[in-house]
Amino acid sequence: MSPKQHRGEVTAEQLLDAALRVYGESGGQGLTVNAVTGASGVSPGSLYHHFGSMDGLVTALLTRWLERLLAEMVTALERSDSARTGIRSLVRTYLAFIRDHRDAGLLLHSSRADELGMHRAKQLRDAQEARLTPLSAWVRRHVESGEVAPLPPSVLESLILGPVIGVSRRWLTLGDVDLDEAADVLPDRIWRSVSARPR
Repeated sequence: MSPKQHRGEVTAEQLLDAALRVYGESGGQGLTVNAVTGASGVSPGSLYHHFGSMDGLVTALLTRWLERLLAEMVTALERSDSARTGIRSLVRTYLAFIRDHRDAGLLLHSSRADELGMHRAKQLRDAQEARLTPLSAWVRRHVESGEVAPLPPSVLESLILGPVIGVSRRWLTLGDVDLDEAADVLPDRIWRSVSARPR
């Protein structure tokens, strides 16, 4: 990598880090070019050069943190020895990630993320294909083994992640959920909804 490329990467990282800080402090309304460039010490021209627009910056920020979350989820599943322990690890990993990265969690579960996801769903999904493939393969493997019910992948994804996302959103916005309690209760409840042999 040339020195110029390295400087460009450092600048892009500064902008992404600053954007997350601004978002955590001021919410979506405060996420402006002036706020991000002021917090990063980077010129507006550099922001437009690297990301094209504020939407481009937010998309890159969402992609960065989605990649990190998915990577941790895949690692949790790969370390599990059964579908049931995989669900438990996945739930606990997701909730721990949200607790440890609250600002990123706020962004990932924001209406802005939902809006971008609706308008750029295919682009975001294509960008995450490398991370999503192991998740899909894990689910398929446990459906084929007879542990997980043979439901459509989109339904399984909703049954597994829907409750975790709902609890995360509530903790981030209202703060009236105990994440430790959720991490204890949700895995077995979710497992019963996807198990091929619910008890």
